[in-house]
Amino acid sequence: MVLELPAATFVGLIMPLVLLVGLVLGGIAQWVLRGRVRVGLAPLIVLTILSVSIGMLLVGVLAPDTQPFSPTGILVALGAPVAALIAYAAVAAHFQNPIDQTTIAELMREGESDRVEFKSSARWNLHTHARDDKLELVIAKTVAAFLNADGGTLLIGVNDEGEAIGLVNDFSTVKAPDTDRYELWLRDYLATRLGQNASVLPAIDFEPVTVDDSDTYVCRVKCPASPRPVYLKVLKNGGSEFWVRTGNSTRLMQVEEAVGYVMHRWPLGIGSTLAAQARATVRFSGGF
Repeated sequence: MVLELPAATFVGLIMPLVLLVGLVLGGIAQWVLRGRVRVGLAPLIVLTILSVSIGMLLVGVLAPDTQPFSPTGILVALGAPVAALIAYAAVAAHFQNPIDQTTIAELMREGESDRVEFKSSARWNLHTHARDDKLELVIAKTVAAFLNADGGTLLIGVNDEGEAIGLVNDFSTVKAPDTDRYELWLRDYLATRLGQNASVLPAIDFEPVTVDDSDTYVCRVKCPASPRPVYLKVLKNGGSEFWVRTGNSTRLMQVEEAVGYVMHRWPLGIGSTLAAQARATVRFSGGF
């Protein structure tokens, strides 16, 4: 005997079930795909709702006599999100960069390269023993350059020789000497210099280190390749600059060079724009 329910009752019952399926499948998918593909829980829930809705709609069209809680209905409700999840994972694996599991200590040992840059500090000048706005600007330039190229990692609190300096001096320039307040300052500064959209792209984390028998931290700023050009705002004259990572250096491009680079890397056109936005959605939906 198949259970028949009014439409309103069915909707009231099925939606919580769909959300539950999304949460369960999302957790399973994140565990199965860990270390290979970044899969965010929110996109998975949306994907589950859409796939179940489309699956049930097709069942209603192709087999109108099928009841929602019949074996066929349940099979479609579970099978549709699984199929959609497999397809999403395949697309994400194609577009996303491989997940970098390199530790900060390993990056320090490997040294600087086209994808890695060391900075002793972001605010405190070790020579003048005072806060230096120019150092902050260098940090913004480096982040912008990585975003405008193929991405990269900036380590703050590490000298050019790959030795940990720590953030004790930088911490003294923020309201509270801790990682949360430091990240808040860094995010706000990048938003001021690079814009709000660009400032949310980098992933920021910290790793504890010991310097001169004192516990401190090194800050890692992981920058993905941006889906759109990122310009550095020069606050003095209100203009903008375009920086790109070239080899192991951060290079300022002049107007003609910048125009050509932008047109080549981010071509105009509806198809190209939609493709770029789709790649960005897949890349960043799980977090970088």
